[in-house]
Amino acid sequence: MPKMRAVDAAVAILEKEGATTAFGLPGAAINPFYSAMRAHGGIHHVLARHVEGASHMAEGFTRAKPGNIGICIGTSGPAGTDMITGLYSAMADSIPILCITGQAPVAKLHKEDFQAVDIASIAGPVTKMAVTVMEAGQVPGTFQKAFHEMRTGRPGPVLIDLPIDVQQTMIEFDPDTYEPLQVHKPAATRKQLEKALDMLTAAEKPLIVAGGGIINANASEQLVELAELLNIPVIPTLMGWGTIPDDHELMAGMVGLQTSHRYGNATMLESDFVIGIGNRWANRHTGALDVYTKGRTFVHIDIEPTQIGRVFAPDFGIVSDAGAALSGLVEVARERKEQQGLPDWNAWVKDCAQRKSMLQRKTNFTNVPVKPQRVYQEMNSAFGRDTRYVSTIGLSQIAGAQFLHVYEARNWINCGQAGPLGWTLPAALGVAQASPGETVVALSGDYDFQFMIEELAVGAQFQLPYIHVVVNNSYLGLIRQAQRGFEMDYHVSLAFENVNAPELDGYGVDHIKVAEGLGCKAIRVREADDLQGAFEKARALMQEYRVPVVVEVILERVTNISMGAAGIDAINEFEDLAESSDDAPTAISLLV
Repeated sequence: MPKMRAVDAAVAILEKEGATTAFGLPGAAINPFYSAMRAHGGIHHVLARHVEGASHMAEGFTRAKPGNIGICIGTSGPAGTDMITGLYSAMADSIPILCITGQAPVAKLHKEDFQAVDIASIAGPVTKMAVTVMEAGQVPGTFQKAFHEMRTGRPGPVLIDLPIDVQQTMIEFDPDTYEPLQVHKPAATRKQLEKALDMLTAAEKPLIVAGGGIINANASEQLVELAELLNIPVIPTLMGWGTIPDDHELMAGMVGLQTSHRYGNATMLESDFVIGIGNRWANRHTGALDVYTKGRTFVHIDIEPTQIGRVFAPDFGIVSDAGAALSGLVEVARERKEQQGLPDWNAWVKDCAQRKSMLQRKTNFTNVPVKPQRVYQEMNSAFGRDTRYVSTIGLSQIAGAQFLHVYEARNWINCGQAGPLGWTLPAALGVAQASPGETVVALSGDYDFQFMIEELAVGAQFQLPYIHVVVNNSYLGLIRQAQRGFEMDYHVSLAFENVNAPELDGYGVDHIKVAEGLGCKAIRVREADDLQGAFEKARALMQEYRVPVVVEVILERVTNISMGAAGIDAINEFEDLAESSDDAPTAISLLV
């Protein structure tokens, strides 16, 4: 049996499990692991500037492509605690990433040694598995179990903590005989699917709510096939956006208090039956449950048993992988269509298309400073159907979800539940690493952008080109809007007179100089008519220099974006509806 250090076995397992890329920072307690990566040569490494940033890069890498599992590596102590936000956001959105930390020697774990912290206990609540490996002989089995945990059932992150002496201990391990553990995912039974279809076909105005579990299962094609076979509309959640193209006649809009469409909410309120697949009934999707559920029958299909009934009790629940459920539903529905026919929901589909045609929000503003709605209108025009958008939190993300168009799964990459400021930039770098040659466009407000702005240097150093649109109102815009309910505007302004940049007129930070100082290219836009030229120039700069390109748009300081605090029947609309096709040139009209 071959003998090798435990870390050499661990790195060999990473390659056997299909891991190709790690993001992280070396340090004293993890240097043995780095020496194994260097010797093995099978893992590409990207040096981050902050370990939290590395964890978000790993998330972006995983989210970008089916089968990816991003790796984040850091030393002992604060490196592990810096990873917690990344683990939390990955756990909340069912994203598998593997975080690996160094640790003090086993004999010193209880002696308050330098940078010795019980990271496994800290990470436990935000991971599927968190363990400090105390015996070197357990390293191969722990890594094998980690990949099994990340892939089995509801996906999620794992943390493995490696004391420095454990890393360097010689063990017997044969990489040639290693095999990944078989992954188990529950599948709906024929009887369950037949009952779900019985309930659906009894409805007059049915909807499919498509969640992020469909993307995790790589089952978007099956979703569209089912919707077309039944001829019923689809409401994607924020995490399921892209499972059906925005311009598909059965795409009925998103629902919710914030990241929603007027027509989506209106259609949900008209429906009488909802089958949710791979979704978790997030509160910003449902709003007040009495409004959301009144007069509707619900079927809920999810891979995680404890999700069924967590938010509200459905009329029927099925524990199943979304892909398995969709494939089974397609099979049952096709048989019924051939043998006995299906109900005719064409009138319902036309009603939904009518709302989608008529209830578009206005975007074609000519104001200076620029209104944010116009930015998204121009982005829709400038960037193609295959553009991969990355965003996380704030008015920028909410408005982006209301106005941008997405046409494919994994082309809207968003940190849904956790929403940490600063996530967008490093996640976009992870997406760019996973998607060479593809157009990646990040979207941030100025505060989100400033949180982890140092990671721009990573994009410059490792030639990870993408375009970062920064909509700058020099405000914590979402919090300012929320503070209206308290009749205050308290510590949410980021404006100040920059003594080094008086031309900013009080907008504070000079993002252009900072971005250029970090090795990137940057453009500032003050008028809406200049946006197309700026996006075109950004694309050219990105291709020429192979670095991130920042496009900063100076916005009007105060814009209230449509949203509500209670039910989906009580959304505050602060702007008029689009009056014509000229007023909203990117509106999708699907009146059939």
